[in-house]
Amino acid sequence: MKFVVSDLSQLEDIAKKILELSSHRLFLVYGEMGTGKTTLIKAIGKQLNTIDEIISPTFAIANVYETQTKKQWYHLDLYRIKDKKELIEIGIDEYLYAENYCFIEWPKLVEPFIDIPVTKIIITLSDDNKRIITIDTFV
Repeated sequence: MKFVVSDLSQLEDIAKKILELSSHRLFLVYGEMGTGKTTLIKAIGKQLNTIDEIISPTFAIANVYETQTKKQWYHLDLYRIKDKKELIEIGIDEYLYAENYCFIEWPKLVEPFIDIPVTKIIITLSDDNKRIITIDTFV
């Protein structure tokens, strides 16, 4: 499934559709710097009725959020993680195998650790500066 985003106001509907389309709780979010990975995850967090302010976990590596129904979800940014040893040190298994939604930016390094169903979200920029959001589901 593909979405073309020409205006940020479209993200709320796209976020809702992503959650409706995927029965998975683990999402790997790919895209170059500045393509809108965190912005999309913020829109998804809004759809999850998050009560916390959603901010980029670039420096914290992992943020834990709570919803109005007291459920938690995770947002990880692995950009600064250098190797598999660091993944283990941050407790990657706890995030991957919890029963909560988990959204991971810059997920390439974590891919070998994953043996559960996952939804991949790929964000690219078109020549006319629109964002192309592609959703792939893998079991």
